[in-house]
Amino acid sequence: MKREATEIDVGLLLDFMSRLAQGYIACSEQTTEVELLLRRIGSAYGMVRTRVAVLPTAMFIALHDGETERVTLAEAPAQTMRLDQIAEVYALGNAAIRAELTPREGLERLEQILGKTARFGSVGGVLGHTILTLGVTMLIVPAPTNLAAAAALGAIVGALRMLSPRRAVLAVPLPVVAATLVSALVFYAMRRGLPVDPVSLLVPPLVTFLPGAMLTLGMVELAYGDMVSGASRLTTGFVQLVLLAFGLAAGATLVGFNSADMLSYSTRQVVAQPWVPWAGVLVFALGVYLHFSAPPKSLKWMLPVLLLAFASQRLAAAVFGAQISGFFGMLLATPLGYLIHLHLKGPPAMVTFLPSFWLVVPGALGLLSVTRLLSDRSAGLEAIVTVVFVIASIALGTLVGASIYKGVTEHLTWWRLQLGRAESYVRGWMSRR
Repeated sequence: MKREATEIDVGLLLDFMSRLAQGYIACSEQTTEVELLLRRIGSAYGMVRTRVAVLPTAMFIALHDGETERVTLAEAPAQTMRLDQIAEVYALGNAAIRAELTPREGLERLEQILGKTARFGSVGGVLGHTILTLGVTMLIVPAPTNLAAAAALGAIVGALRMLSPRRAVLAVPLPVVAATLVSALVFYAMRRGLPVDPVSLLVPPLVTFLPGAMLTLGMVELAYGDMVSGASRLTTGFVQLVLLAFGLAAGATLVGFNSADMLSYSTRQVVAQPWVPWAGVLVFALGVYLHFSAPPKSLKWMLPVLLLAFASQRLAAAVFGAQISGFFGMLLATPLGYLIHLHLKGPPAMVTFLPSFWLVVPGALGLLSVTRLLSDRSAGLEAIVTVVFVIASIALGTLVGASIYKGVTEHLTWWRLQLGRAESYVRGWMSRR
């Protein structure tokens, strides 16, 4: 349905569109996609011309209703969305594209979405963070002592994450505080003689702070030609890695270790059963579902995407090497996410394949590379170059996967149209006989 411009308060529509754009940015959506969605919404509400420029930090929207042009400038939000909020923002955007609600109703819906509490509460959030930390540890070094330590550290960091929204002063330095606390506890446990492995314990509790998705989406935007958006995301992601690495170094220093000690301990080789990593994916999915308050019935859709991404990545790593394995993981995860949303009536694609970024993403590798830079500059720079290749492979997999899905969908639509025309022609011919 399309509304007439005379029925719409352009000021309210501008406010609604800018707030909705803020919601999309908080969902980690690409800026080019946000611009396209806003233009479609402006057209649905009868605007003669809609001009949009969206950046990760600001957005400009101009609407022309045939008589006058109104312009607004809005800042990008500082907060990020939970998975249940992401699903509702996309549902609201789809309703706006069809002009099924007034701008005032849209603003009220947005207020409800932003004020919505987590489905599983604080206890569920802490429990979910503990579980997903266990899942990541099962993928790295699933030794019993590591699993026990990871559960404890995951619970501590999960409690900090649940506390930070209520204490605004903790929100900005939270990643550094969490990294410092994790590092101090791990190295203190080593000093006390506990059999823990720092290389495999430093990353899993901090996995929700790793900017892997931001780095990968930044690379995707650069590939699309959005230099400002892509460069800003990449810079922000790298700075967040540096801050996390600084926190790890500070925590080690607090208990008497220096930065050179952080990665001087080799990872122990643990002979695990072949099923353990696969079980780790399932545990990770459950943790994500609880901690990020995923929409109801979305776990059954997240699991196949995570399992497919993990399986294809492991197979590609065995054949082609680990550096480009992320390409194959996202090559399959991305179209599957769109297929689930558009054809199987599942949650939005961002809900299903965003956890795949956290699983496949090079964030952990990037954190260890920056940490190596603190102790060994030549090794750290070499590792960072490797991370760039890994990010590029994942970004390329995302791009190619989305392109394949769109191309196949367009061809199927064309064939359905041709078959429909042929069927109509045959029926008409039979009726004339």
